[in-house]
Amino acid sequence: MGIDRNAPIFVISVAAELAEMHPQTLRQYDRLGLVSPSRQAGRQRRYSQRDVDMLREVQRLSQEGVSLEGIKRILELENQVNALRLKVKELTEELDNTRRLTSSEASRVFAAGLAGDVVTLARGKRPRPRSQALVVWRPQP
Repeated sequence: MGIDRNAPIFVISVAAELAEMHPQTLRQYDRLGLVSPSRQAGRQRRYSQRDVDMLREVQRLSQEGVSLEGIKRILELENQVNALRLKVKELTEELDNTRRLTSSEASRVFAAGLAGDVVTLARGKRPRPRSQALVVWRPQP
């Protein structure tokens, strides 16, 4: 069992050391909204491992010449992409579950009798003469 990457455990001095930055730089990034750590009851910043990784990414982009505003936009877009990936995964799983459930129903055929009643039939079977089908409906898999 490893450390929870989202657990806010590092004080600003430790996070700054791990990210190889000055603590004042972390405060500036917090003010700009680039990396926003959790806050303790006394308003003390607590950084998670994910926050430290984000600080390193901000530093890398900054060294490549990207402005702080550009870095903020990049991070926002990356967060959106990650959220969309999670949503696609959820929807794919939901679709797979729905397909599994309906595959057993796909072998059934419904027919409407002369009296307007609905009759369930096995695929390839015809309704009895007393309830001749007017309309046949088959669910699509």
